[in-house]
Amino acid sequence: MELISPNEPTFELHIRNCELRMGEKANCSEYWLEILIEAELVDKNKFESLLQETREIGKILVASTRKVKEKIKQ
Repeated sequence: MELISPNEPTFELHIRNCELRMGEKANCSEYWLEILIEAELVDKNKFESLLQETREIGKILVASTRKVKEKIKQ
């Protein structure tokens, strides 16, 4: 992965793309975990904690990208 300087004109665009990809991946993981649990294909007790961690990671990723956006605007 190529590192991009915050001074480059395309930096903010790269941050937006990254945010979209991370959000999609977190949402997709959450979606499939919910399906596995609801379909009773996995032990609900074991996978509930994994589902919660997936949601927390998604929140962290969103907060991180927002923080970067705020720093870019300063």
